[in-house]
Amino acid sequence: MRLGEGTRLLVLGATSSIGRATALRLAGRGSALFLAGRSDAELDAMAGDLRVRFDATVRTGVFEALDYSAHADLVTSAVREMGGLDGALLFFGDLGDADAARHEFREARRIVEVNYLAAVSVLTSLADLFEAQRAGVIVGVSSVAGDRGRQSNYVYGSAKGALSLFLQGLRNRLAPSNVQVVTVKPGPVDTPMTRGMAVGRLLAPPDKIARGIVRAVEKGSDVAYLPWYWKWIMLVIRAVPERVFKRLRL
Repeated sequence: MRLGEGTRLLVLGATSSIGRATALRLAGRGSALFLAGRSDAELDAMAGDLRVRFDATVRTGVFEALDYSAHADLVTSAVREMGGLDGALLFFGDLGDADAARHEFREARRIVEVNYLAAVSVLTSLADLFEAQRAGVIVGVSSVAGDRGRQSNYVYGSAKGALSLFLQGLRNRLAPSNVQVVTVKPGPVDTPMTRGMAVGRLLAPPDKIARGIVRAVEKGSDVAYLPWYWKWIMLVIRAVPERVFKRLRL
């Protein structure tokens, strides 16, 4: 699917760093956008900027990941205001407090809900929409952290791993309806969530991830590791035997 002039896209988690960078790129290519996020003020400022820069069609709506009961209504609102939808991109998520999650179920549950259950909720509505119209694209941003459980962030990683598996099953379900489902697995990205992480030069700028997302959709990719080298890094990490891996401080 080409993401350009005339495509109507729902951007969930639009005010996140990767969401902003991707929305900027899509608006510049002529896409009409429905931006959804937690802050009305941020959404309005972002929408105004895109309209001024690109004369873009932009609508906004409040999206709270854990307000499951409002997700279907948000999708309905986006369809109504945009005159239909050709695709949806999911950027919301939260690393959370990994140390607290080791010992406090409340934080572990919140991380799992924000990164997995909230996505399942809104994707259920979107999948039915695109299946019924027999066209569309869904982009779900997962993470390389979901490829193997590591002691440093296994709660977050388990949620992203579950999301990747859910997207894989959704891709299999929707393929006969001509609906494309792309799983995006970024490595660490230079965002407020990763400030202070000891990953140094492996931090990728959000715009690099945005470029990769557009390219993956237009190439018809099923899974995209971004930047590309994470595909090979994770291949090596997954190949390490468990008896060795459990001794590593990762």
